[in-house]
Amino acid sequence: MKNLLTWVEVSRDALAHNIKIFRDKVGPDVLLCPCVKANAYGHGLVETSKIFLENGADWLAVNALYEAEILRKAGINAPIYVMGYTLMEDLAKAWELDVRLVIYDRETVAKLAELASSGRFEKPINLHIKVETGNNRQGVHVEDLVDFAKYISDSADGKLRIEGLATHFANIEDTTDHSYAFEQLEKFKKAGEMLKEAGIDVPMMHCGNSAATILYPETHLSMVRVGISAYGMWPSPETRVSYQNSHKDVDANGFELRPAFTWKSVVAQVKTVQKGDFIGYGCTCRTTRDTKIAVIPVGYYDGYDRRLSSTAHVLIHGQRAKVLGRVCMNIFMADVSDIPQVSVEDEVILMGEAEFEGNSDQISAEQFAGWIGTINYEVTTRVNERIPRIVV
Repeated sequence: MKNLLTWVEVSRDALAHNIKIFRDKVGPDVLLCPCVKANAYGHGLVETSKIFLENGADWLAVNALYEAEILRKAGINAPIYVMGYTLMEDLAKAWELDVRLVIYDRETVAKLAELASSGRFEKPINLHIKVETGNNRQGVHVEDLVDFAKYISDSADGKLRIEGLATHFANIEDTTDHSYAFEQLEKFKKAGEMLKEAGIDVPMMHCGNSAATILYPETHLSMVRVGISAYGMWPSPETRVSYQNSHKDVDANGFELRPAFTWKSVVAQVKTVQKGDFIGYGCTCRTTRDTKIAVIPVGYYDGYDRRLSSTAHVLIHGQRAKVLGRVCMNIFMADVSDIPQVSVEDEVILMGEAEFEGNSDQISAEQFAGWIGTINYEVTTRVNERIPRIVV
């Protein structure tokens, strides 16, 4: 890519494909709300959001108000659901941006009621109460839910509108035993019934993340909030196994997710290191033969984790080259002794798929994550936001 040391290519076709299969899965009567927080899981907030909306998404979910503001400034008018905490001083802006807020504390309700009473806003603000069913992050305890909902309803003469009731699963991804998730689902349904019995109308209920949406139609309810799988990645190996076990009568790969993320760089130098010489900081890597190395201008500042040192591989000419020595702040080295004709500014695949003159291989987000003991979510979101995302 001209004039760039490192960049991410994002596949428009893959993103479109993934959101379309979720649109088909949930049907026309369930709202589809992909999560685009954390720079769209590293894929680029604005362009990814536009692709999702063009291909069947109804709403967008973000974590913070600044993300919603970026989307509005980009001309995106779709409903935006803000999942994280909004500072008191930013609540007026939330109203102005016409976003949906997740709510679970009386202090925020009181501040919203104060703003409503100021006469600044004609339209009501839509609120979604987060109810605690077993994840113990944000949320109102079930036993406090009716009083909390009444507090909202009584606070601002209709200017605070309870639009939805939400919860989040604690253990539906990382297991093939989903009994805890179903306990949460039952608590959630009970919470909805409690509000109904108290005469409090809540038009929407939603709880489905990627794994729930893929595995269990009973979690779809009014809306699903699909995250990692909108980008073509399975939430976990356990989710994939669970899906395959429950779909043995059809092709095990019938639900095809297509990864959209390819991280690239270039070769900055090719040189030979003599047998017995050290490579990199700390002298942690010593050659056992004359070794041809490629110097690659990416490091931990960019999100190429230091734990990849002497562990990971990259793809050059469609072949694997092992990282040698410690990953530096802006540089690392790879062994290209067995890859002929490597030269300066040849393309390097750090994560993604490569094909070159009959050679092909892939470094998946899952393999990349395995090298450093984490999950696919983390490795794409941690690629430095300043690195250009280019839709291809």
